[in-house]
Amino acid sequence: MDQTPDGSRDVQRNRGQHYGRADNNRHDTFWSRVHGQLSQRFGIPGFSQGREAESTSPREPTSRTDSQKRNDSEEPDSHLTEKEKRKRSFIKALKAKYKIDYDRVQPIPYIKDRLYCVDKVYVEGGYEFMTSGDLRGGDLWRRLESYRAVFSDHHIQSNRRILEGEPGYGKTTCTLQLAYDWCNRVEHSPLRDVEIIILLRLRQLRGVRSIYRAIQVYLLDGDTKINEADIGAIIKESQSVVVILDGYDEFPGRDSKRENDVQRILKLDLFRNIQVILTTRYLPDYLAPTTKRIRLTGFDELARDEYIRKAVVGVDDVEGLRSIRRRLKANPVLEDLCQVPLVFVMFAHIANENEDFQNFRSVTDFFRFMIACFHEHLRNKTYEPNVKRYVIQEDDHAALDRLAFSAISKEHQQITWDREEMYDKLGEDMYDTYLAMGIFVEEDVLSDNSAKDFEVRFYHKLFCEWYAAHHIVNLLSESEQSVSLDELFRHMDPRDLQYVYRFACGLNRDVGSSIIQYLNRSPGVSHRFTILCMLERSGNVKDILGEVRYLCSETVNMKEGDNRILQRSTVQLLDIAAGHDIPVSSLHLDQCFSKFDVTNACIVLKSGLRLTNLKTVKVLRVTGRIRETVGDSKGIEVSREELLGIFQTCETLKEIRFEGREFLLPHSVPAEMIPPTLKTRNIMVSYEDTRGMIHQLNWDDGHWQTTTSEPALRISQEVLDQQWALEELARLTTDGIPVSCLHLDRCFSKFDVTNACIVLMSGLRVTRLKTVKVLRLEGFPGIGTIPSGIEVTRGELLGLLQTCETLEEIRFEGLEYFLPLYIPAELMPPTLKTRNIKVSYERDRKHGVVHQLNWDDGQWQHQITADGSVRVDIFQEELDQQWVKKELAVLSTAGVSITQLVLTKSFINITDDTQSIILTSGCTIPVLHTVRELRIRYTDVDLEVFLRILTYIKECTEITQLVFEYCKVPDEVDAKMIHHPLKQRGVKVYWFPKPGEMYLLDLDVGNWKRN
Repeated sequence: MDQTPDGSRDVQRNRGQHYGRADNNRHDTFWSRVHGQLSQRFGIPGFSQGREAESTSPREPTSRTDSQKRNDSEEPDSHLTEKEKRKRSFIKALKAKYKIDYDRVQPIPYIKDRLYCVDKVYVEGGYEFMTSGDLRGGDLWRRLESYRAVFSDHHIQSNRRILEGEPGYGKTTCTLQLAYDWCNRVEHSPLRDVEIIILLRLRQLRGVRSIYRAIQVYLLDGDTKINEADIGAIIKESQSVVVILDGYDEFPGRDSKRENDVQRILKLDLFRNIQVILTTRYLPDYLAPTTKRIRLTGFDELARDEYIRKAVVGVDDVEGLRSIRRRLKANPVLEDLCQVPLVFVMFAHIANENEDFQNFRSVTDFFRFMIACFHEHLRNKTYEPNVKRYVIQEDDHAALDRLAFSAISKEHQQITWDREEMYDKLGEDMYDTYLAMGIFVEEDVLSDNSAKDFEVRFYHKLFCEWYAAHHIVNLLSESEQSVSLDELFRHMDPRDLQYVYRFACGLNRDVGSSIIQYLNRSPGVSHRFTILCMLERSGNVKDILGEVRYLCSETVNMKEGDNRILQRSTVQLLDIAAGHDIPVSSLHLDQCFSKFDVTNACIVLKSGLRLTNLKTVKVLRVTGRIRETVGDSKGIEVSREELLGIFQTCETLKEIRFEGREFLLPHSVPAEMIPPTLKTRNIMVSYEDTRGMIHQLNWDDGHWQTTTSEPALRISQEVLDQQWALEELARLTTDGIPVSCLHLDRCFSKFDVTNACIVLMSGLRVTRLKTVKVLRLEGFPGIGTIPSGIEVTRGELLGLLQTCETLEEIRFEGLEYFLPLYIPAELMPPTLKTRNIKVSYERDRKHGVVHQLNWDDGQWQHQITADGSVRVDIFQEELDQQWVKKELAVLSTAGVSITQLVLTKSFINITDDTQSIILTSGCTIPVLHTVRELRIRYTDVDLEVFLRILTYIKECTEITQLVFEYCKVPDEVDAKMIHHPLKQRGVKVYWFPKPGEMYLLDLDVGNWKRN
């Protein structure tokens, strides 16, 4: 609405096409009530429902801890050294700066009349940490209890942590809350006793390479006489320091080829022993391998309720809480968008205060209404006394549209602008108006010449997408020339900019038709996302119900590899289906299920998204990974409460299937826990366990019935899995059903000869073995996992064979096991010889040798399985060394090339006479002519032993490389003592004293040279 020259306004102007607008006086009253309620919730002195002049002065927190009061009355520093005085002054300046920041929080961007302490408005969303060791490819996430657990949870202890989150998810607000906790020494905070916290906004550091310079300029006031060198010394000498770097994705130097301190910090080249938290929307290129990842998942229902109570209706207003809940449920198109805390805050206040609040038919409708509120609030303020008048032209923003489109249509999106650049592009009046409304945010930045400048950004990326969508509509609807959509959207990926497409479709029906046709023919764009664009275009869910019914009549798939926008599109379609009672024939969660949240009655995906509306799903199929691909990670445990919660949430569910061996379900569901309604529904529940067996739940007694005809059982390391297996094995043995294979996967401890049973590492015992045909004992891949290894004695081996009455084969696999070198013939019972059980032992697959017991003489026969060359490791255990000596002899006789012979803490010396390697057990390894490299690890050698090793290398004619790792060697060697044949063969002698440091021996002069 335009302002007239005399300052009057047209109070009757219509707000929009789809819903009525209250008059300006009513909106004035509306935002006054919002102000008043915020005042009552947060207890801010002097904050009344009446209008007051705008104030930007920081406010004192309403509550202060005793420790903070003690800090205010610190003892005089006259007795302190100059260094201690500087440190105290430094900490005092930091706390003063952070207090200004955390006392200036705006829950709603265009309510600038009052600023709030972060502790009074902060509501935690969801936090999760990655359990996988693969920083970039992991997908196993577990929930953190709170933001404070980022520092206290033992699973993510590291000096480098990444806090990830999409725009508006609360990353910056979280850092302010951490600063508040530190400044006020909040009880139970892990930061309470930290000496120093450094909190920097990376987006403000334009061209600044020195972290110390940034601290000096941004965190210290001009009166603090502390220079960069002082800051470095204070940080270095402090016992505990935490550095928080906020907004890496907005850091001007993130893609710089010139290395800066931020990159050095991420790579552990700087602040190696200091805890660093980095917030970002995406992972940096430079990350230390020890970095831990945490992500924000947005507002779930609990967080939404907490915010409503805390900031909107009050703790005791149950009906007010329910009213806002109902309005959100009545707007399923906003369910996903309201996971973003910033958006939900707007929705909650509008839904609570607008009495004629109507259902929004699309996201475009809702955002149009939000933008109108921004304008209306500023318009109302211009009629207050002594307030600056702004030129408000709500429908004239073509220049801003062009700027927004230019920013996001580039190959590398632009997120900030120089203030002067914005002035030139928009004009001073428009710039000042949008800055006053809160759509623009202005910040000072540190430039290349260390002078402060000003940069501008949108309050949230959604606003940029909104105005860019207007420009797209103008181009496609008003341009006289044909516009190529392929060229227009060349750099605009729907996975990143979904709302540009949806807004454009909602702003103009004809343009929306063109965009939908474009999306339909674009590779990689899901039809589910296209349907959401169709909803925006029509503005009426009823117009797309036919498409939704068609999609739901077939299997709706959600996969681990789906991008987030595809998963979100599916979530919103399920919301629409549930809201209109459209049956979903089958929902398939393919390797993306994480857990069922009992409290919020929803399925949580590995991506963090939540499925809250599943009441019309008929069949739910949950597929996990085949456990061999999971590695050492634990499976996904589904508790009794979670299982029953799924049944009750999916009101029309007829069948649920868990497949893929990743899931650990309860081995029974007590009958008293099963609600009568579930027994009546008689849902078919099937489960493929970690051993590949299929089970079906019996609703009468809560137990599982096995449907596999001739099962093969696999027992893993998880105790719940072992309990499953033992119960099933007992049933099969009792029923006389043969077990084709019992696979003990890294869980065997020993065979108890006295009680004739296998003891697992968990302490559980396997007693029912008489129907097992094949027994496979798989050990850990390396001996280092269990230092002492597992020795299987002659008595244990024979006892195990006799206990398994129908056993046809037993296989030991892995370096972990040490079997007897032979079994004397007189010890072997005649019955075992008659049964002729196949006993095989493959110590290390890399060695390429399988040993098989000969029942005639009790000796092992050897079979070469190596295809080409092999690597052989020798560890310090005596039995291991004896077995390797056997295998080396077999490999040497067969002429198999040994690429590496690695002696890890097992080498002692070289014999004088036979030139053999002496191992720690006393075993000797003769000269081998098939070895190419000898590597000695973790064993120091003096000059005499070093020269003997060179002599051994001379005799082993195929060795071209000698390597010493993580040990001491002579500083130099007399070149005359180095054998000439070594020089002729070009043998390389390397020394790695520690990781990342390598030296090469110059055989001509006998000195080590850094390589």
